[in-house]
Amino acid sequence: MSDIAVIALGGNALTREDQRGTLDEQYRNALAMARSVRSLLRKGWQVIIVHGNGPQVGNLAIQHEEGARLVPALPLFSLGAMTQGALGSLICLALHEVCGTEVTGAVSVVTHIVVDKDDPAFVNPSKPIGPFFPEAEAAQLAESRGWKMVPDAGRGYRRVVPSPTPRAILEADAIAALTRSGHIVVAAGGGGIPVVDDHGVLRGIDAVIDKDFAAERIAVAAGANALVMVTGVPSVKLDFGTPQERSVADLTLSEARQHLADGQFPAGSMGPKMSAAIKFVEGSTSAERPRFAAITTPELVYATLDEPHGVVEGNRGTRILAADVPTSVDTKELVG
Repeated sequence: MSDIAVIALGGNALTREDQRGTLDEQYRNALAMARSVRSLLRKGWQVIIVHGNGPQVGNLAIQHEEGARLVPALPLFSLGAMTQGALGSLICLALHEVCGTEVTGAVSVVTHIVVDKDDPAFVNPSKPIGPFFPEAEAAQLAESRGWKMVPDAGRGYRRVVPSPTPRAILEADAIAALTRSGHIVVAAGGGGIPVVDDHGVLRGIDAVIDKDFAAERIAVAAGANALVMVTGVPSVKLDFGTPQERSVADLTLSEARQHLADGQFPAGSMGPKMSAAIKFVEGSTSAERPRFAAITTPELVYATLDEPHGVVEGNRGTRILAADVPTSVDTKELVG
């Protein structure tokens, strides 16, 4: 059986912090991801890509708000569907350019995710989307547009929206079948389009599902043994933003759980990634093909998957392992 890796590509990996988010910038970032995918294909991996849309859907929401006097603004779940199609196309084109005939094909699947309409997330929005704003401008937006604005990791203020837990993936069987047939599958873009069961009828609902949680569900459904969450930093850091900040190589499940409980990973940034990693790895049932998760940048995906154990040398990311192996911490600074 071929190894399957689900690559969860963050929206901030497609639009990086120092970028405006132009199409050219996003495409160049997608090409970097595609080169990592090509390396995995050459090692025999089958690949499913899940991508975020936080910066992109937030920007699109602003465009719709500003253009509402000319054309009707569409609901948030429709904007999620739009970014899912646009970014899925971008990623597939990058894959075709880089991988060429080395892959059967690259296909983007418009993916719907069933959520509970009574999920507490709908009364406690927590998912950051869109750009960062200074405090004064954030306060103005909160008053004029009714947005909930919160500080995000010391980088400014961002809008937050409901982020319910994914319950079921409508297209899970199709995604698994396409993967088994040799396709690179792009799925659950932006975490998928959230829908609720309204007396037997599925209807869209305004929310943004965390793409890491959606990726974990897809990884389980597809029988993957690797879940890689790609972001803007090479590896997980402990005591982030303090003089004691350091990068982590391998974490055992117990260590990952403890660090999460200790508040090392904020809910608005690394927290969902670590939670998804823990959930995925703790479900591992095979001693021969144990699951593992990883967190790193697009450029380091191949190096991180190619060597499932070992220490960080500044050339791969952080892994969360099912087995209890010793933790290694890299004390030298990594570019992040």
